[in-house]
Amino acid sequence: MAACAEDGTTTEDTTTEETTATETTEATETETTEADTAEETTTEETTTEETDAAAAEGEDVVDTAVSAGSFTTLVTAVQAAGLEETLRGEGPFTVFAPTDEAFETLPEGTLDELLADPEGDLSEILQYHVVAGEVFAADVLEMDGETVETVQGGTFTIEVDGEQVVLLDTAGNRINVVDTDVEASNGVIHVLDGVLSPTP
Repeated sequence: MAACAEDGTTTEDTTTEETTATETTEATETETTEADTAEETTTEETTTEETDAAAAEGEDVVDTAVSAGSFTTLVTAVQAAGLEETLRGEGPFTVFAPTDEAFETLPEGTLDELLADPEGDLSEILQYHVVAGEVFAADVLEMDGETVETVQGGTFTIEVDGEQVVLLDTAGNRINVVDTDVEASNGVIHVLDGVLSPTP
């Protein structure tokens, strides 16, 4: 039998109320801790996203090409030809960038010969792939039949068929644009499946 307190309530009732109050306090503390933890996690995620965005925003066309992982030969050629500093400059530049696979389509031994004299023909070829200013895909699609002057001084012609863009170089080669608008802090990169030639 429960003992009666002087005010008429039983010791058992008082104990139950105290236990309930303790549980409520513990639950409140748990919820507060979980809320704080969730807030910290959200803050960490936001900071990480902002850091990633800032890093991406700071990458010039050279760093962007390196990060892409499919322009190893191009980057090596740019460095060998002494053009890296230029392409890290303020720009802006539009780079029509051949992939590693594109360089593999060159006749056997051609790349080795070019790398042996990087400031000669190699430099000319690389500069032929660069246009001053930013030319985005939407702009290119409106340039069917137009001739574009490159940093090298030579020109190529743009051919547009629907969404397909082909570049016609001085040698008469038709090189496909296979990806577009890879943005960098100082320009934009369009991806080619072949190497443009500035000479007939």
